[in-house]
Amino acid sequence: MAAAVAVLLAATALGACRDTGGEGKLFEVSGKIFIFNYRLARATYVVTLRPLQPMGEGQVVVASFQNPAGGDPIVVEQKVWPKLDKVSLESPALTCIVKNKPYAIAISVKDANGAVLQKIDTTLMSTEDQSILPDRPLVVDQLYTANPDLAGHPDGKLPGEPKPDCSKAG
Repeated sequence: MAAAVAVLLAATALGACRDTGGEGKLFEVSGKIFIFNYRLARATYVVTLRPLQPMGEGQVVVASFQNPAGGDPIVVEQKVWPKLDKVSLESPALTCIVKNKPYAIAISVKDANGAVLQKIDTTLMSTEDQSILPDRPLVVDQLYTANPDLAGHPDGKLPGEPKPDCSKAG
């Protein structure tokens, strides 16, 4: 009898070790950053989630990023691959990023039927303004050929180049 109780307690303890996220908590944010790719003259949001429980088949993660230029949020959907140890979400190219301004990110984890399993709300602040990027990409192909439009402008800044309209940025 004592042996059966010991086995039951050991099985219960092992089961508890696998569920470190608590009930309903499937993921946690393990990283978030603005990526400023100077070579390509673009900036993006990147958020990485770490699973706290085994991931289910058919799950998706939907991130709604505040649009730094104003207007509707930027929505990105990523399939969850159960064998990977993380889920990475990257936005399309952004404009109007302002240094030290918090930008909202809302993340939903959904099951195969679209039911929301978890919501994560967070913010991200940039340590740089988007103005650090060149006006156009410094390279034009996979061989990193110098952009001929920037000849004579090694800093990537072109006099009179139109700038994004950031008047709607909030």
